[in-house]
Amino acid sequence: MEKKTVLEELLLKKSQQKKKISPINYKKRLFVLTKANLSYYEYNKGKKGSKRGSIEIEKIRCVETVNLEETTPPARQYPFQVVYKGGLLYVYAANEESRERWLAALHKEIKDNSDLLNKYHKGFFINGKFLCCNQTCKAAPGCTIWEKYVTLCCTTESVKPLPPGPEKLWKHRSLPQVLSPDKSVLNMAVAQCNWEETEGNSAFRLVRSNKYYVLQEEDSGWWQVRDLEGENSGVSEQTLAEEQSIAKHDWYAGYVSRVQCEQLLHQKGKEGAFMVWKSSQAGMYIVSVFSKLPESRKGTVKHYHVHKTPQNKYYLTENYCFGSIPKLIHYHQLNSAGMVTRLRHAVSTQVNKVPTTASLGNGIWELKREEIVLMRELGSGQFGVVHLGKWKGKYDVAIKMIKEGAMSEDKFIEEAQTMMKFNYPKLVRLYGVCSKLYPIYLVTEYMANGCLLSYLRSHGKELQPIQLLEICYDVCDAMAFLESCQFIHRDLAARNCLVDSNLTVKVSDFGMTRYVLDDLYVSSLGTKFLVKWSAPEVFHYAKFSSKSDVWSFGILMWEVFTLGKQPYELYDDMQVIEKVSQGYRLYRPQLVSDIIYQIMYNCWHELPEKRPAFYQLLSFFEALREDNRA
Repeated sequence: MEKKTVLEELLLKKSQQKKKISPINYKKRLFVLTKANLSYYEYNKGKKGSKRGSIEIEKIRCVETVNLEETTPPARQYPFQVVYKGGLLYVYAANEESRERWLAALHKEIKDNSDLLNKYHKGFFINGKFLCCNQTCKAAPGCTIWEKYVTLCCTTESVKPLPPGPEKLWKHRSLPQVLSPDKSVLNMAVAQCNWEETEGNSAFRLVRSNKYYVLQEEDSGWWQVRDLEGENSGVSEQTLAEEQSIAKHDWYAGYVSRVQCEQLLHQKGKEGAFMVWKSSQAGMYIVSVFSKLPESRKGTVKHYHVHKTPQNKYYLTENYCFGSIPKLIHYHQLNSAGMVTRLRHAVSTQVNKVPTTASLGNGIWELKREEIVLMRELGSGQFGVVHLGKWKGKYDVAIKMIKEGAMSEDKFIEEAQTMMKFNYPKLVRLYGVCSKLYPIYLVTEYMANGCLLSYLRSHGKELQPIQLLEICYDVCDAMAFLESCQFIHRDLAARNCLVDSNLTVKVSDFGMTRYVLDDLYVSSLGTKFLVKWSAPEVFHYAKFSSKSDVWSFGILMWEVFTLGKQPYELYDDMQVIEKVSQGYRLYRPQLVSDIIYQIMYNCWHELPEKRPAFYQLLSFFEALREDNRA
């Protein structure tokens, strides 16, 4: 029996063209919306006929208007689309009032759906492609931010009272310290763009698509928000609006360092390669552009601050002012107008990563194999081939296809669920596995620039010593976190670190060595390690600790500053064991300063208790970074 009707009306339906050769046609159908389904029926002589189709409400992912085609007859002036799992439906209302009524009713019914889209296609899918972006797959990710997504996701949810936030208060806005009993229901908001607090000593960030509790809306235009882990901050509506206007563009990199920006542009190496990034100075954006000036053989990067007039107009050079940053960029893509060159090639750092709010990586260990599509091969490692993949046709992930006999599966699965919980910016996320069929899939965060060792060998000559220091800092940061969790990596090396799209380096495969069944990793003691990265207590007594990871980190630093050379390249494993036991240490690389080599050398104290801890090393690196900035 059909549930109570929410809305019923005669509308025009466009054929779904499930085959390319299908003709386009339009038919009047009686549409009926209930709490469970959107159905449509034949309608003849004022009577409801047989059902012609039905969509479950819980499968609907987006409901929005569609841009009109160039020549549209009066009967088809008010189209809207229903995007659902497995399909796309175009419907035409008789007038604007009717369309708004259907949009409002459908939005109300789908607001609790778990898989809503944050982007959609504003153009029709006709003759095998979307008119808005020319993508040829009906399931292709959207090209336009769906503004309604935020409103729908800002639903009120019942939650347990939150734990107290951090003790630090903001000078210009106070946070509620205690939640009264009647405030156990809090508003939930979804960040529509990335945003970073740059005032005070805070490192609070909003991450696009992540959910946040709205604690308080200030009259001054600030929102007090708390993330799901208890961190608090305030966000200016004007700042969010500004960020939102540029966040959807490929040329916007968000927060990157000047060093990373220059490296990305040099890597592109094309005249007019450019990107826009956020300065550490509050509210300041920078346009950086690569140019092959005659006096510079390798090319140079010029940085231009985006300035604002008292009338809130944006400009790079004073004679050319615009109402928004995208308009400014568009103009300078066509005209250099005082810049070293016009903006020709956008350099993107955007990768469609899994947000932390997605079900993947939020405690679901066994993933559905049918929801993961293999794309191209990325390479191979000690466990098997690695592919770029798509989860649910939407998110980029890396998939390690574990070949049979490559690892001790039962022991790995016992402990890997713990590894999933390590959510830290400098660690490659493990999202889950597909273990019911062979080959087993290990699904992880996708890192666009691949393995650090390969990156050093292919791009190392473009890197300055300060950039190499940043790489070491990123790895040390990750290892200090693992150390704080009392977790031992056991196989720290450049080959087990990966490079993100914005050149951030992250540590991967932590703790995995224990499960490898590769002869290369097995010593005469039956313990798994690679000699050239191992501390003396490991190859003598198979004794692993955070301090043995510190030794390996010293070897990794040496790899970084030699741009990917093989350590002890003139010796085999037995010779390395003999020489290291006698006090031999790797030589100082040409790019290393005295102070950095001293840090490296300190990692190679024979007695583990004399080696520094990672948090000590991290403080050394932070001091060096400050010196370089000064």
